[in-house]
Amino acid sequence: MDRTNSSRSAHGTAEPRQGAQAIRRALAVLRILAAGREDGVPLAEVVRATGLTRPTVYRIVHALIEEGIVERHGKSGRYAIGNQVPELALARARPSRLLVAANPSLRRASTEIGDTLFLTVRTGNDTLCVDRRIGVYPIQVLSIEVGARRPLGVSSAGVAILAAMPAQDARKIVAANETRFGAYQTDVMTVLGQVTAARRRGYNMREIGLVQGTKSISTWIKTPDGRPAAAITVSAVRTRLGPRREQEVVEILLREARIIEQAIRG
Repeated sequence: MDRTNSSRSAHGTAEPRQGAQAIRRALAVLRILAAGREDGVPLAEVVRATGLTRPTVYRIVHALIEEGIVERHGKSGRYAIGNQVPELALARARPSRLLVAANPSLRRASTEIGDTLFLTVRTGNDTLCVDRRIGVYPIQVLSIEVGARRPLGVSSAGVAILAAMPAQDARKIVAANETRFGAYQTDVMTVLGQVTAARRRGYNMREIGLVQGTKSISTWIKTPDGRPAAAITVSAVRTRLGPRREQEVVEILLREARIIEQAIRG
């Protein structure tokens, strides 16, 4: 092969790789912006969370603004997901198989337990709350809303999902999220310790929830191929989850998680 053909071949190989890298970087930026929801995220935080240089993040963000995927708030200067994203999502308006399968289980568990239930799914290295059921007990813990996104390992559900993975896979995700943990007052060693405890227990139990004075219990849900895809979480005031009731709630959550797994298995 002559030098011209060799150069052309190398150039042709490099271009797809560079294109894939650019797409992955843009998606990393979008995931960080999604966590900020309508309030948006400062550029400096996107830089810190992604590990990319400021000029790179600036170029990505402004290219996405030109395409209507990202918008910049005039007063705060923060960046947020743009209006075109929900418009694109309309192309797949039907709920996922998991959401359909989980609906009766969430309804049943909510009636039995009486406290707030959350269904959280894994999306990349993040968790996304996709359903919330408010119970009948007078004091409800509404720690997060539907649409809230967190790095895997921050929430009770995220720890449960990590605990259901092979240990090596969980460690890789925790390491990838390290720069984002600071904003949530946690760190790699704390998260790994929680994951180990949840794996040993068979479910995750967080003595201090996202809100002071609360407690959370999460059980994971796996896809037919054995990958953890979601978690069901109960959040309640601590006095509602003493040792005896904790076990009762765990049994309900484990039961419903298995029912959902059977449903998505078809």
